[in-house]
Amino acid sequence: MKLELVPKLKNLQSNNFFLLAGPCAIESEEMALRIAEKVVGITQKLEIPYVFKGSFKKANRSRIDSFTGIGDEKALKILRKVSETFDVPTVTDIHEVSDAAMAAEYVDVLQIPAFLVRQTDLVVAAAETGKVVNLKKGQFMSPESMKHAVTKVTDCNNEQVLITDRGTMFGYQDMIVDFRGIPTMRQYAPTVLDVTHSLQQPNQSAGVTGGRPEMISTIARAGIAVGVDGIFIETHFDPKNAKSDGANMLDLSLLEKLLTDLVAIRKTIKEL
Repeated sequence: MKLELVPKLKNLQSNNFFLLAGPCAIESEEMALRIAEKVVGITQKLEIPYVFKGSFKKANRSRIDSFTGIGDEKALKILRKVSETFDVPTVTDIHEVSDAAMAAEYVDVLQIPAFLVRQTDLVVAAAETGKVVNLKKGQFMSPESMKHAVTKVTDCNNEQVLITDRGTMFGYQDMIVDFRGIPTMRQYAPTVLDVTHSLQQPNQSAGVTGGRPEMISTIARAGIAVGVDGIFIETHFDPKNAKSDGANMLDLSLLEKLLTDLVAIRKTIKEL
């Protein structure tokens, strides 16, 4: 399936992989612009098509005292400002049917979280906005089952759909990436590998998700080697003090080296 992209996303039609990257959650305008400016500079130099990622709210939290956001409209306006300032598309996740139309006023890509990808009403609401829909593969789902999630979008006369693999549950407190699923899902839609969420260690006794960020390079390199269309990375200039998912984020200072390596691997693979 070829992705028919809206005008701002046409730069994703590239011989290179594309990148969805940014903070887990929008914490402030200053932090969003700071991260975006750094990533835009790197991706322009490496000629990597870029989509800025930031959640306008975090609805799936282990504890009631966990950070959920700075306010829906405030965060969405920051996403719009990032897009206008740097001329890049943006993606955010939605959690309720009513979120779809609201978020579509501000961003270019609506993302369906992995835990919610089987929620038909939510997927249909996203598809009916006409925006690109990024479907996160459920941690509990097979690659083959994502065909049906994609069909829900295309049956709404929206061909603009992506699949993102974010790992599969392995026991109670770990994730694993089954790279056999990448070519399978690419039969249904362009496929992205969410590197950082694939390295989460959920269900910790403290109620705060852990992670293995030291494995980010390993998983990302493997993803490029098997032919993913895009890479998803959450990054922050101070992961230890990030308000959400800091345990599995990539330190922003390490991003350029990683992406440089991935571009080199991609080039080698294309030449085989």
